[in-house]
Amino acid sequence: MCLCLSASVWSQDKPGADFPIRGFCIGAPKPDELDAFVKFIDEELATRKINTLILRIDYNYQYKSHPELRDSIALSRGDVNKILKTCKKHGIDIIPQINLLGHQSWANRTGGLLRVYPQFDETPWVVMPEKYVWPNDDGLYCKSYCPLHPEVHKVVFELVDEICDAFESTAFHAGMDEVFYLGERKCPRCSGYDKAELFANEVRKIRDHLAEKNRRLWIWGDRLIDGKVTGMGMWEASMNNTARAIDLIPKDVLICDWHYERPDKTAVYFAMKGLDVVTCPWRKPAVGQVQFKDMVNFRETSTPVMKDRYKGIVQTVWSGAGQFMDGFYGNKKDEKGGDNTPWNSFTTLFEKEIVTGSR
Repeated sequence: MCLCLSASVWSQDKPGADFPIRGFCIGAPKPDELDAFVKFIDEELATRKINTLILRIDYNYQYKSHPELRDSIALSRGDVNKILKTCKKHGIDIIPQINLLGHQSWANRTGGLLRVYPQFDETPWVVMPEKYVWPNDDGLYCKSYCPLHPEVHKVVFELVDEICDAFESTAFHAGMDEVFYLGERKCPRCSGYDKAELFANEVRKIRDHLAEKNRRLWIWGDRLIDGKVTGMGMWEASMNNTARAIDLIPKDVLICDWHYERPDKTAVYFAMKGLDVVTCPWRKPAVGQVQFKDMVNFRETSTPVMKDRYKGIVQTVWSGAGQFMDGFYGNKKDEKGGDNTPWNSFTTLFEKEIVTGSR
């Protein structure tokens, strides 16, 4: 008895099949989650024609350039090679992410960069609380590094170069979302500067560094949207005057446009500004489905020039790989989330290919 498998069934007529980017964004696995994650890539991402994997690395890697910044338990070069080998097999591009500018802390914990190099802190007078609550008197969501500190880029660019080399990547994701501390009045370097110009100059500096090795910069798009004019507020858009940076950044920066509660149509805004854009849902399948259909519609009904700027869709996961896989495989239930989970959004967005066969 033999099982003869035919070619996989995948119609190019399916909506979204022509997206240049069919992406998945997640925190990189811990070493003890690695084998399960590689299996997930092989059996779940590849079979859904995912072609782009954004891995949030930050300090979960055994950096040689700055070993002082490594997480206590971090991926080795060999671990990275296992992920890379599997992705290469399936034609999946890996885009590593290190949060630059903002997100240098979370809750009551300072991230590696500012913990080791506190002189880079944009707001050193803001003391991390023992117990974090929002809102708070300091307006603390996440710390930022000062983009005008003369030594910060030497450190972060060495990290960027090393992680991009390790993953053999032609693009890098710098994060840069939810930057609330920027151009602060008490900062001795950037006080008084236009915040839009500060943000745009940091984007350009990172972009120019990556371009030296033919790598492309990706960022989240929220700081480029006016939160007051749109009514989108301070999270999915900017209320601290960075939005004008959209007209100041290089046009080859790719924008990850995220909206999680409503399927806002801001991808059109970015495309009309001459920027390539992907739409990024999270945990609400109904919202993600509308965003997916919108991207199909934008590509079908736009001019040829505009169509090419709508690059596709990226499912985002705001947890580590282990937590996501527990939910995806049913090992743990999200009682609070119910049907509104990133794994449910993922399976709703991307249909698994069918392999037919006969005995």
